[in-house]
Amino acid sequence: MPVKKKKKSKIYFGQKTEDAIIRYNKCDKQHIKNRIYEEHIDAAFNKLAENLIHTFKFYYFDVPLTDVKHEVVAFLLMNMHKYVPEKGKAFSYFSIVGKNWLILHNNNNYKKMKQHTALDVLDFKRNIGMEEANKEEIEYYNDFVEQMVNYWENNLNNFFKRKKDLNVAYSVLELFKRRSTLENFNKKALYILVREMTGSNTQHITRIVNQMKQQYLLLNTEYQKDGTIDTSNTGSIFA
Repeated sequence: MPVKKKKKSKIYFGQKTEDAIIRYNKCDKQHIKNRIYEEHIDAAFNKLAENLIHTFKFYYFDVPLTDVKHEVVAFLLMNMHKYVPEKGKAFSYFSIVGKNWLILHNNNNYKKMKQHTALDVLDFKRNIGMEEANKEEIEYYNDFVEQMVNYWENNLNNFFKRKKDLNVAYSVLELFKRRSTLENFNKKALYILVREMTGSNTQHITRIVNQMKQQYLLLNTEYQKDGTIDTSNTGSIFA
């Protein structure tokens, strides 16, 4: 009988990471500490830093966001010894530590950028830092939307049973698939497109969109936390 492969956990910063941090702090041999960090902590810190940057849109930096991420990770490492398990979960503690660092430096850079805005406009120089930020934000968003689309393709029938509701939901999903070819992606234009595709009135479209929006928020939270979305068929919510 073939042995089933154990399903890999999608949680990037869970109890195993917290346990590793505790072991790291208790250890007094540097070579062992280095191994613990490299094997069990580094990847979690990197993913946490990346998610904090994109979730809270800390984009006011004049260096590539990969450099910003490395700075955040270095700050987390520097403060690792301050973590006290009795006071809360490691994920919460290091999320706050990383976010506070980003708030401080992001706001300082924002003030500097505002002071130099007029000069930047006059000499037409490219803002490489912001271009890099926009590029990474687009990549982050596109990856999330791709996974969200896959989720809905597998689960629309679990949320909507009436044909008229499914028609609207599938139309909304189709627009997400065609997002790169749509010139006008504002709310009013989308409602008009869905109305033309389905013949439904605005009130009906709004009701379906609001139901999808509730799930969107849950999926976004899952993506921010785990770096991925479970896109499998979850089963009917009416069961």
